[in-house]
Amino acid sequence: MANDKVQLFEDRPIRTAWVEDEEEWYFSIVDVVQALTESADGRKYWNKLKQRLKEEGSQLVTNCHQLKMRSPKDGKRYNTDVANTEQLLRIIQSISSKKAEPFKMWLAQVGRERIEEVIDPELTIERALETYAKKGYSREWINQRLQAIQVRKELTDEWDKRGVKKGIEYAILTDEITKTCNYE
Repeated sequence: MANDKVQLFEDRPIRTAWVEDEEEWYFSIVDVVQALTESADGRKYWNKLKQRLKEEGSQLVTNCHQLKMRSPKDGKRYNTDVANTEQLLRIIQSISSKKAEPFKMWLAQVGRERIEEVIDPELTIERALETYAKKGYSREWINQRLQAIQVRKELTDEWDKRGVKKGIEYAILTDEITKTCNYE
């Protein structure tokens, strides 16, 4: 079942939904399109964009689905085209708008960084250190965090070897470990 909320983008409402089973956020495509294009009717823009993407051979439109979301007009819940984060970022790449341009620039930067990290995996660690430092964490905290990540990785590798399924089984085991650690 989806838990829906409204997020704001520059004072424009964007309906979102957290789908627990998939552990993923979904966003109303029409709301995002309307916010980025400042069009009076985001549905018309989205319908034209869907048509163009299909003509280009994109599978994106096929992979998007619908969730019931509350209408801002009458408060009733209607099936609404939604996209997860990856799909939404791809849609934003296809929007011609000044407001979409900063997102496109950011996506290009992140893409470049990710390619660099594939070539040189050490960059991933350096960027993590830099990001934590920019957020104001102390060097000691950062080192402890990296050690905790390593320990968790070793633990989940062991779970994988023993046939533990990712998702709910990981969550159950993690919850048990947390309970145990909190009582000592």
